[in-house]
Amino acid sequence: MTPPPTTEPETANASALIHNDRGQYLLHLRDYFPGRIWEPGMWSLLGGGREPQDATLEHTVRRELAEEAGLDLADLTPFATEYACDDAGASVPIAIYAGRWNGDPRELHLTEGVMLAWFAPNDLHRLRIADTTSDLVRRHAASHPARTAPQSGPSSHEERRPTSPHGTVLNVVGVHLHLERPDGTVLLGLRHPDSAFAPSTWHVLAGHCEQESAITCLIREAREEAGLHIERQDVELVHVVHHIDRAGDQPRMGLFFRARTWSGEPELREPDKCTQWKFWDPTALPDNLVPYTRVAIEGIRAGRRYSETGWA
Repeated sequence: MTPPPTTEPETANASALIHNDRGQYLLHLRDYFPGRIWEPGMWSLLGGGREPQDATLEHTVRRELAEEAGLDLADLTPFATEYACDDAGASVPIAIYAGRWNGDPRELHLTEGVMLAWFAPNDLHRLRIADTTSDLVRRHAASHPARTAPQSGPSSHEERRPTSPHGTVLNVVGVHLHLERPDGTVLLGLRHPDSAFAPSTWHVLAGHCEQESAITCLIREAREEAGLHIERQDVELVHVVHHIDRAGDQPRMGLFFRARTWSGEPELREPDKCTQWKFWDPTALPDNLVPYTRVAIEGIRAGRRYSETGWA
């Protein structure tokens, strides 16, 4: 393993070394197609080859994460460059980017391979995995101690969920930005036609909480999605929507925060998710607006703090 080069190779692969606060690493079980794919039936890192549209290797790894598992990590940093041999015996450089994520891999939409799972470094000897990948994980683990005690044992590759009382289910927490200009218009974004949720539909700037507080998530999403800079002291909670799309779906708690002041003008930082930002008159909102967003905006204007949608 060598440090990353000062200039990126013209042709290279990029992979993501994803770890959580418990000192576990996210590994990908590849399809068992001997002769058709590289390392068939082995545990490996998510990633793939650089394509012409990738401006940098970071773009490569981010595209691969999105395509293979629907993952979008806030921060990815160069960690090392690994060299592997392709089918012809040539040495292929692989740029390794490290990132932290604390989610449940069972909830990801995997489009390639068999499964994703968490593993502690001490469990890697039980897996069919390349020595170079094991060494890479152990090297990273040695320099990045876990924030909480890592798990081990037969089921350490899965995130254990706390036991819940009968009938209790986990609720997804989403944060939403209510950005209102002095003239009363509010900011909405037009979601990309290929979005899994609400394609070609207007919605406020929003995101799901990761291992972070709701306000921290809001500030991060505003910066990443639209280039807006918001300070914690300028944020206030103005509405909560408890909603489901259909009976039996996982319930969601939507927290709507108003930013009293901010800096910057909305930019298309993630054009694969949002194709347009526009300020709308709240009395003339677009017809193709996410239903619970409309409920929240109407509730905010009426001074209500809470709404429910989708419940029987």
